[in-house]
Amino acid sequence: MKLDIYNIEGKKTSKSISLDKNVFGIESNDHSIYLVVKSELAAKRQGTSKSKGKSEVSGTGAKPWKQKGTGRARAGRLRNPSRVHGGTAFGPSPRQYSQKINKKVKKLARFSALSNKFSSGNVIVIDNLELETTKTSSVVSMLKNLKINDKKVSFLSKDKDQNFHLSCRNIPMVNTFKVDDVSVYELMNSTTIILDKKSVEYLNTLGKN
Repeated sequence: MKLDIYNIEGKKTSKSISLDKNVFGIESNDHSIYLVVKSELAAKRQGTSKSKGKSEVSGTGAKPWKQKGTGRARAGRLRNPSRVHGGTAFGPSPRQYSQKINKKVKKLARFSALSNKFSSGNVIVIDNLELETTKTSSVVSMLKNLKINDKKVSFLSKDKDQNFHLSCRNIPMVNTFKVDDVSVYELMNSTTIILDKKSVEYLNTLGKN
C-alpha cells in the first residue's frame, strides 16, 4: 500500500510512502467507531443542568389546610410537584456523562476510521506541514491545487507548527490536529484527511505494536 507524496504547494513529487495495512487497510468496524464517537461526544457535555426539587424551591413547608373537613383534596405542602410553583419531580442534577471505552476498542475505531478514509481515496500525504511565516493564502493555494478547497479537511501532523496552525485557523471547514490527539469523531467528520510524512511513520509504528 503506497501513496504519492505532495509538497506544501499541493503539487505531486516523485516520492511515495508505504502505509501499514494494519492501520489503513483493515475492514472498517462500524460498531467500534459508533461506541468511541458516542463516548467522545458524551465527554464534551457540561453536565451542569440543575432543577430544584420540592425541598429546594422557595415557599413554606406548612400544611396549607387541615386534613379533613374542608371538602377540598388533602394537601401536605404547596411546593409539591403537582402544584404551580412547586418543585420539579425527577429533574436533572449535575452529573458526568463520560463513558468508559477499552483501549483496544479505541485503537480499532481509530484504525477503522483511517481505513475508511483511505479506501474512499480521501487520504493525502504532504511532505512537511510547516510554513516560514503565517500566510493563509499559502494554505488556500495548496487546497486549490489538491482540488479540495470546497471540502471539510483535517490536517494531521506529528509536531504542531504554529505558523501553519495560524494560517489554517481562518479558513472555513479546515482544522489542524496533532496525529496522536485527534479524535475518531474528527476523523469521521472530515471529508479529506491530510497527513505529513512523520504522521504516517508514527501511525505505521502503531500498526506494528
